[in-house]
Amino acid sequence: MTVSEIQDAILTLKKEKDFCILAHAYQSQPILEVADYVGDSYGLSVQAGKAAQKNILMCGVRFMAETCKVLCPDKNVYLANPVAGCPMADGIDNDALQKLQAQYPGYATVAYINTTAALKTLCDVCVTSSSAVQVCRALDADKILFVPDPNLGSFVAGQIPEKEFAFGSGGCPRHFCVTMEDVAKAKALHPNALLLVHPECRPEVVEQADFVGSTTGILSFAEKSDAGEFIIGTEISIVEHLQFRCPGKRFYPLAVKLTCPNMRVTTLVDVYACLCGQGGEQIDLPPDVLSGAAKCIEKMIALGG
Repeated sequence: MTVSEIQDAILTLKKEKDFCILAHAYQSQPILEVADYVGDSYGLSVQAGKAAQKNILMCGVRFMAETCKVLCPDKNVYLANPVAGCPMADGIDNDALQKLQAQYPGYATVAYINTTAALKTLCDVCVTSSSAVQVCRALDADKILFVPDPNLGSFVAGQIPEKEFAFGSGGCPRHFCVTMEDVAKAKALHPNALLLVHPECRPEVVEQADFVGSTTGILSFAEKSDAGEFIIGTEISIVEHLQFRCPGKRFYPLAVKLTCPNMRVTTLVDVYACLCGQGGEQIDLPPDVLSGAAKCIEKMIALGG
């Protein structure tokens, strides 16, 4: 089968079987073209709750599918590729968080959405890169323990100097590995390009950027900007998506190592196989995890607007 033939089959199957396909913006272009909604973690979490279909297929990583299940406990939620995980989410468990909380008594715990549903049951609220500043500013707490990404946490703290922050350890290994040397090389190759980066990058990299924002924020900025060239400091798939969206502009990756293997592991055939009942994984969570994580996520949506 060709790509277009598989896409046509997916479009037919999702209507026949009442599926809503959600795709993170880091997925491949062929997957984005068959999705009902494309966005970052925050957009996907909101859309999951609004979907009219009884079945949801997440093209992303496991914590995103868990979030969908938490918000839609009565729906059937599937992860297109069962091995698609997130090193950041896997890098902190409940025991580690409880030890941190013991070190910072009186601090409200704010978890990046890139965490497991089980971990969210121990947190006051979760955030995404697009909502983190707004949520933390609106949170009724002067002291915040931000986990697990200290890079994003530091970025948020810089926007809210009136609050005190403490951080866990961890972060996205893809964004974290980008260095000032990478920035210098990219700017030397493309001196007229604006640098757009994700706040999961190191603080010194973020400081060099012309724009700092979430995945959808970067996409929106590049589309609306009058500039003609951009260096993209987030997962490398965004370069390709912007090339499709803005054919008259030029886009360059900040570093090839910004390729996320967990996002890349899901293929168009995985989506097709899941819809055929021959692949994917249905997500089930214990009742206490569903209820505990729901409070954390619903508060994010309420405070995040």
